[in-house]
Amino acid sequence: MPRPGNSSRAPGADLLVSAETEAGTPKITRASVGLRSERGPVLLALMISTALIALEATILATAVPGIVRDLGGFNQFPWLFSIYLLAQAVTVPIYGRLADVYGRKRIMLVGIGLFLIGSVLCGLAWNMLTLILFRAIQGFGAGAVAPMSITIAGDMYSLAERAKAQGYLASMWAVASVVGPVVGGVFSDLDAWRWIFAINIPLCLLAAWLIVRNFHEKLEARQQKIDFAGAVLIAGGSALLILGLLEGGQTWPWLSAPSFAVFGAALALIVAFVLVEQRVAQPIVPLWIFQRRVTLSTSFVALGVGAILLGLSSYVPTFGQEVLGASALLAGFAIAALTLGWPIAATNAGRVYLRIGFRATALIGSAFVITGSALNLLLGADSTIWFVAINCAVIGFGMGWVASPALIAAQSSVGWGERGVVTAGNVFARSIGSAIGVAVFGAIVNAAVGGADDPSPEALTGGIHSVFIALLVVSIGIAIAVSFMPGRTAAMTVEPAPVADPS
Repeated sequence: MPRPGNSSRAPGADLLVSAETEAGTPKITRASVGLRSERGPVLLALMISTALIALEATILATAVPGIVRDLGGFNQFPWLFSIYLLAQAVTVPIYGRLADVYGRKRIMLVGIGLFLIGSVLCGLAWNMLTLILFRAIQGFGAGAVAPMSITIAGDMYSLAERAKAQGYLASMWAVASVVGPVVGGVFSDLDAWRWIFAINIPLCLLAAWLIVRNFHEKLEARQQKIDFAGAVLIAGGSALLILGLLEGGQTWPWLSAPSFAVFGAALALIVAFVLVEQRVAQPIVPLWIFQRRVTLSTSFVALGVGAILLGLSSYVPTFGQEVLGASALLAGFAIAALTLGWPIAATNAGRVYLRIGFRATALIGSAFVITGSALNLLLGADSTIWFVAINCAVIGFGMGWVASPALIAAQSSVGWGERGVVTAGNVFARSIGSAIGVAVFGAIVNAAVGGADDPSPEALTGGIHSVFIALLVVSIGIAIAVSFMPGRTAAMTVEPAPVADPS
């Protein structure tokens, strides 16, 4: 079997699951397709792109004081984060469908282009309002990059290799949670926060160049109608839903008129979306995604993964610094252990799920996630930062055997023409999980500290301990969702993949 970094035919399209053994192990047969790419350079481009969009979600956290000094608008700065996450999340399902129609390469380059334009404009922003608007443009670009990176990796790599490639991409998000605040703080201290956006320019250009030069696909002409009504409804409904989750309990109380209005409007738009999608011939988000066992169960897994990653990356560094008295560097190391365990497990996940199946592999991973989450309950003011790091490493190892097999099971259940929308649905579910995590975990901690701006270590310990309890509950929920994944993957007929341009 070719190594992941080698140049070859795209085995992600060459190899398909045709049936499973009695034990649920996928058998592999070969199909002939013509997509050719230099996989090493393309994977590097995907990792650069993923790292960029992940960093932008966290890098401004420590640069806010410098930004406010230059631009003012202190009361508006939370929108620098909300608008980026919002714009990214609501466009993911749309880009997924467009990629199945127009190809991955075009949509990926559109996403990188929008992110590049947004970065340039953010660096030139003259007040807080313009910076918020330009951050939205960055988010629109990130909404394409996130699902396309995972989808392209799914197209290029074989079933056995795919987990390793997906693990590299997934680890970029955890790395960003550590590197982002550090880099943002450095630029803020140097009174050079605009360089946060300037450094994106050469990296965007490099990623785009690598993809243009090394990733080739030639699509067959097909008559397709874009479901604009469905796109508007799903974008509007999900935007209001995520907005309500992000701002509830912060900008307005949960039980208030604005909260009821936002969630009520979200519900109305989502109901209208379902009604429209039932009638159109080519829906922007096919409703079968919510009806098939494999896609529904793996979406719930992604929901839980998003919540756990958000909870750990938000509160482990805070616990390390404010409760244990560790330095920012050591607190960052604790959460970095998560990124160490994840790719190590993902590297071996491919061999494991080919032997015992997706569900069994993910169940073993769930056991590690539950174990690490349970160990967090033993943390107290007299714990060491190394114990925190070990717990995070255990959870990260489990995540490598949960998130990757679940995603790949969903991708492997469909052909090339549906892989984009399935992958985007999984990424969207993870975004919703993160948004729910923001709301729930934030409410838990705020209740524990009584809304204090400078809570005592004792109050903070109680609040974060409650978050750890919630994370354990979520990890158990992930295991339950995994148990509903099919033990076998039914026979598939793979739609012909894009063929290479002979030139």
